[in-house]
Amino acid sequence: MSALERSAWGLVEEAERDVASITVDELEAELADGGTIALDIRDIREVWIEGSVPDAEHAPRGMVEFWADPGTKYYKEFFDPDRRYVLYCNEAGRSALAAKRLEEMGYTDVAHLDGGFTAWQEAGGEVVDVPQKDYKNG
Repeated sequence: MSALERSAWGLVEEAERDVASITVDELEAELADGGTIALDIRDIREVWIEGSVPDAEHAPRGMVEFWADPGTKYYKEFFDPDRRYVLYCNEAGRSALAAKRLEEMGYTDVAHLDGGFTAWQEAGGEVVDVPQKDYKNG
């Protein structure tokens, strides 16, 4: 197998240079002040198993661009280019990539959580359970 021109972690490092990163303490302060949306981009199965930051919105990494674009049929109302978003995943790789994409789309106030949900848990941040939905029966 030949080597890739750019590795996944190389792309993450590039995104981290371009996107603001904040600490758990900074995110807690922003959430307490209101106005900031914590955006959990982990796979829904990760959210069901591990829980989430209280009041976080969820947009799986594979759908972020589509849910954030009012021009698609997938658009979600909690996206607004003028709002503040702090994205997080498990350890901050996916969130750095997604935050960079949102900025490229025109979202002007985006950051990602340094260390991701793992750092949130290790710092003793509050975690809420997210029950699994029964998609077959509504």
